[in-house]
Amino acid sequence: MGRKDASAARIPVEQYRKQIGKQDYKKSRPVLRATRLKAEAKKTALGIKEVALVLAAILVLLLAFYAFFYLNLSSEVDLDLDPNEN
Repeated sequence: MGRKDASAARIPVEQYRKQIGKQDYKKSRPVLRATRLKAEAKKTALGIKEVALVLAAILVLLLAFYAFFYLNLSSEVDLDLDPNEN
């Protein structure tokens, strides 16, 4: 009894799926292949967000590297300039 109600609800969905399937068969194989390759490329492509994060990380590392050496060299220069030498 419950089965009749459940199967009746699926009929429009199955008709819709069959209609979509028929439309796909109307397309030629090269078009289907190109569509699939385009979808795969879109899925695996790097987004702008990922590229920006990588560039920001590189920039932060370079600035930290520069600041480390700047502070080390500036402290050595200050020690070399002893005003009591002359």
